[in-house]
Amino acid sequence: MTRLSTADSVRTTPEGLLWEPSPRWVRGRKGEFTVVDSRHPVLVWEPGVPVPLYAFPREEVREDLLRPAKNPPVGTHTGSRVFHDLEVAGELLENAAWVFPAEDLAGHVAFEWFRRTGRGLDHWYEEEEEIFIHPRDPHKRVDALPSSRHVRIAIDGTVVADTRRPVLLFETGLPTRYYIPREDVRLDLFTPTDHRTGCPYKGTATYWSWTGGADVPPGIVWSYPTPVPAVAAIGGLLAFYNEAVDITVDGERLERPVTPFTHTLLSRPAP
Repeated sequence: MTRLSTADSVRTTPEGLLWEPSPRWVRGRKGEFTVVDSRHPVLVWEPGVPVPLYAFPREEVREDLLRPAKNPPVGTHTGSRVFHDLEVAGELLENAAWVFPAEDLAGHVAFEWFRRTGRGLDHWYEEEEEIFIHPRDPHKRVDALPSSRHVRIAIDGTVVADTRRPVLLFETGLPTRYYIPREDVRLDLFTPTDHRTGCPYKGTATYWSWTGGADVPPGIVWSYPTPVPAVAAIGGLLAFYNEAVDITVDGERLERPVTPFTHTLLSRPAP
């Protein structure tokens, strides 16, 4: 088949898909089985979905493990009609893969990511680094910068953090997050939770909940104990949701932003 060059510009299909070739070596595994081993992946953005996914040339996919889907969810994934079940080591994973209806991507297969949708392949790698939830967006930046700004954080009038040595995390499309050394946080006012989340840009986060009463969502504080190398500066530091606490930076009180996390916080069940 004709390879899609990384020099090609970003393209839009009549179906509304945005796609571009990626130069990264990508592998996807189910347990101990490598199902995808691709040096020519394509990043695809579906309409209305803010994060991308990968599609792969068929010859770089273990098609011998794919079966015609028994119960295809026809119409999902931008009107896709061709779905595959994946059979690995005697286990059948329904609708784990599909083919987009776009002519440009007809020779490519896309896969569900288990940690994002609860089905599909459970381990993914870009080069030698494992990634989580979804592929990294090459048009998005995440920078962790040590700072000497004076950051104070309050919950319901109680100052819970005060530091002049934060690490500021700038992530495209989100408010600045202020990561604070543990010694500068009143961690005695919080209790650890079992909640965990994964992020392809930062790693796996652990959470704490406020114990001081008031109408505060659970899991208001988080930390990345072992972040990915690109944001190593935030390792072990604590951050608060700007959406639900009062943050003052260099004497200026910040407005609480409305982000995709606002609804998630309000709907998160109490521990």
